[in-house]
Amino acid sequence: VQLQASGGGLVQAGGSLRLTCAAEDHTFSNRFMGWFRQAPGKEREFVSAITWSGRTTFYADSVEGRFTISRDNAKNMAYLIMKSLAPEDTAVYYCAATVSGVFANRTSSRNPTTYHYWGQGTLVTVSS
Repeated sequence: VQLQASGGGLVQAGGSLRLTCAAEDHTFSNRFMGWFRQAPGKEREFVSAITWSGRTTFYADSVEGRFTISRDNAKNMAYLIMKSLAPEDTAVYYCAATVSGVFANRTSSRNPTTYHYWGQGTLVTVSS
């Protein structure tokens, strides 16, 4: 499984971006998907996750209400729409996928070890 994250860039505080994760995968619809981020000098942290069908989503408290995760299983794509961006959102954003058939809950979706496949990351820089 190969994941390709894109859509990062430089944006002013208060702006918006849409990140895309493209998967080369025949069983994408059976994979739990997540987004994580890593700021310079910090550990990787959970941002958001979405179930196979897309009906259930999870968010970190820091992005709840500002970010929206979604997926299009027909296109093997996952998305992260980010609004009201702030300088503290500056980080490399990674998309991740579980092994096919794995279900994650609110707790396990936040754990990077739940995910087996990772994209290369896309840099988001928010200027003040």
